[in-house]
Amino acid sequence: MSGTPAHQDAYRRAASAPTAGLLALGGVLAVAGLGLFVVLALGSDPARAWRMFLVDFLFFTGVAAGAVIFAATQKITKGTWAGPIIRFAEAGVAFLPVALVLFLVLFLGRDHVFPWIAHPTPVRGKWLTVPWVFWRDLVSLLAVSGVAGAFVWHELKPDVAAVREQTTGWRRRLYDRIVGDYTGAPEQVERLARRVNQLAPLLCLLYAYLFSLLAFDLIMSLALSWHSTLFGAYYFMGAFLTGLTMLGLMTVYWRGRLGLHALIGRQQFHDLGKLIFGFTIFWGYLTYSQLIVIWYGNLPDETSWVFYRMWSGWQPVAVLVLILVFVVPFWGLIWVRAKVSPLTFTLFAAISSLGMWLERFLQVQPSLVATPQLGVPEIGISLGFLGLFLLAYGLFARAFPMVSPRLAEEALEPSHH
Repeated sequence: MSGTPAHQDAYRRAASAPTAGLLALGGVLAVAGLGLFVVLALGSDPARAWRMFLVDFLFFTGVAAGAVIFAATQKITKGTWAGPIIRFAEAGVAFLPVALVLFLVLFLGRDHVFPWIAHPTPVRGKWLTVPWVFWRDLVSLLAVSGVAGAFVWHELKPDVAAVREQTTGWRRRLYDRIVGDYTGAPEQVERLARRVNQLAPLLCLLYAYLFSLLAFDLIMSLALSWHSTLFGAYYFMGAFLTGLTMLGLMTVYWRGRLGLHALIGRQQFHDLGKLIFGFTIFWGYLTYSQLIVIWYGNLPDETSWVFYRMWSGWQPVAVLVLILVFVVPFWGLIWVRAKVSPLTFTLFAAISSLGMWLERFLQVQPSLVATPQLGVPEIGISLGFLGLFLLAYGLFARAFPMVSPRLAEEALEPSHH
């Protein structure tokens, strides 16, 4: 283990992160929120519960995948500034197996959320039929989850090997399985780096292509006559933005929880803030690009989707999405001081996350219900999904070192500032 004594102490603390509070909060929220979902799904208006289930599935799956994609982009671009915080992003992979289970649950309520089941569109042939949609999306989720898991597995191997001798019990057995015959020999290090560098671009390509399919199948298909070739990118880039904001919030949390002030400082907050700012602008660009084409095309099948959300009872929600996702983060994070201050950084990251959740709500709900329904059922179910995410994230943090000494030291080298 390299670095100064202060850094070495931080690494030791990060190898045994305190997760009791995170797991307790996640457990309470998951039990309460998903219990509420079950009650509502068995009640007089099950469609309301299933609609919100779909919204939260799309949002939290996007958060988890988007965070891991950030880690992959750092490998592709040879970025080192994110070394001290990269594990906070990789931990999102723990939710992807949960997302697979949630997807199976979602199809139990498919009759309540997919109107093309009761009203098939023959012009689309077999593309929008239950077997094709189910297997296509399940394979997509399995592919992204599998490659993301392999990427993080190989990224963990050198760090796990370094602390394996200090562990016992279930963690030692898990570490032995991950490490295998890895000893840190130069040829093994080179082979491992080559494998990671192969998996990173593959993961990004699969993410872009397969999450576009998810957007087409699970969101765009809800409006039977509407279509947009840009919508896939709109969804997966929005998910990437939520992955960045989640990473920002977790960076602030773990920095304080583990006392990592010597490792995580101005550079990490500034660079991550610039990324959130940049992809906030890109979200605005994609939104405008989609709207302007629909406007000048002036085709009823396309304009109805937009007009219904912007000039009806849904207009207040649409305005709030624009304010929370674009206006506030843009004018907030445009200033350097707001990026490097943990307090303001947390505020704008949280506002952006809330706005993107509301944006997923706006994408799904108007296609299925005439007026906005945003009350205790919707908030309660969403808190249940948040609980599941925190549980998965906390279990990852309990099992693995939350800081990589080798990657953190790369970021601390003078040549990388």
